[in-house]
Amino acid sequence: MLRQSDVLSTLMRRKPAHSLVQDLYCAPGVFQVDMEHVWYREWLFAIPSCEIPKPGNYIVHEVGAYSVVIVRGTDGDIRAFHNSCRHRGSVLCKSKKGSNPKLVCPYHQWTYELDGRLLWARDMGPDFDASKHGLKPVHCVDLSGLVYICLAETAPPIADFAAETARYLAPHDLVNSKVAFESTIIEKGNWKLVWENNRECYHCSGNHPSLCRTFPEDPRAIGNNDSGELGGLQRDHTARCEAVGAASAYLEGPHGDWRFVRTPLLDAAESYTMTGKVAVTKPNSTLPFRDAGALLKFKYPGCWNHFLSDHAIVFRVTPIGPMETEVSTKWLVHKDAVEGVDYDLTRLTEVWLATNDEDREVVENNQRGILSPAYEPGPYSPTHEGGNIQFVDWYAAHLIRSITGGPSVVAAE
Repeated sequence: MLRQSDVLSTLMRRKPAHSLVQDLYCAPGVFQVDMEHVWYREWLFAIPSCEIPKPGNYIVHEVGAYSVVIVRGTDGDIRAFHNSCRHRGSVLCKSKKGSNPKLVCPYHQWTYELDGRLLWARDMGPDFDASKHGLKPVHCVDLSGLVYICLAETAPPIADFAAETARYLAPHDLVNSKVAFESTIIEKGNWKLVWENNRECYHCSGNHPSLCRTFPEDPRAIGNNDSGELGGLQRDHTARCEAVGAASAYLEGPHGDWRFVRTPLLDAAESYTMTGKVAVTKPNSTLPFRDAGALLKFKYPGCWNHFLSDHAIVFRVTPIGPMETEVSTKWLVHKDAVEGVDYDLTRLTEVWLATNDEDREVVENNQRGILSPAYEPGPYSPTHEGGNIQFVDWYAAHLIRSITGGPSVVAAE
């Protein structure tokens, strides 16, 4: 099995602007290094906050070896805890989602408040101090209706990303939304291949007939080439949206792990539908025109998102194994929107259900081809795959910093 030092050496020798070597997409040792240095240290998108609107509502999210309970407290705040009782370690919440006034261990009924405090433990003796046996917390923040967690003991800084999230998502009322539909698929491919496929539309015309009705393939529209140029249509769209207070200009984080840009859809389309018209007539945004395009947002390593004038779509990536990745998609509509009246579920979801399945096939074909002994890293297109270059550069730089103890990995906010 590849060791951490082997991974570091491989990354240091990689060829710029090329795909990665076979082991980095396949080897169990690399997967373990990825988990320890990326997934267990970075901020990860977990759920939209509207999914747990009431006190006691909870979701269990699993990342590698960790199981995390995300719960809304009686004070309205959302918190996260390790899903492990402080008695003998049993899981607290057995189901993926639910609602309870308290968190009660199913094994011996140790009972915890929704803020993690241990309230009751039967027959533990006069010297037992309940205050020392509260649930172990996980870093958790609610950013404009999107809940992120971090499994590290010391979480990396998030203030800049939080501020920009608030600014760009200001017109999109995710807090007063609901999940209209959710889909979870398993792609038999490495998580980096899932991301690489997402970061380019070089493949779109040959694979995504439904999406290509509305989504622009021009890489300049979403900053996905290395020219630094935005097309004229994109510049005009940015100016139009920002004139009504909707932050839209291309913005990338200083370490390249997040990005925002609001792009126009093709032919003044209003939403990702087969007709190009809105899917929801009761919108969950305050944008004054329907053809506001899509605000595209990503945050490595766990999510990309699309925010439109009428609804929002949040995608979550979670690695399961070296060549297996879960992709969760949730469609958010206004909380008062009524299915069959304000939106049709098929119309709302059909484009991205098809696109996700097409992407699954693309990723799986990519993974199978990489397993061939004949595989060797190939060059990215500087015109169409600048997003891939940016992603693998971020991945390599992050892993090198983390393995060698670079300060940006563990710096306090």
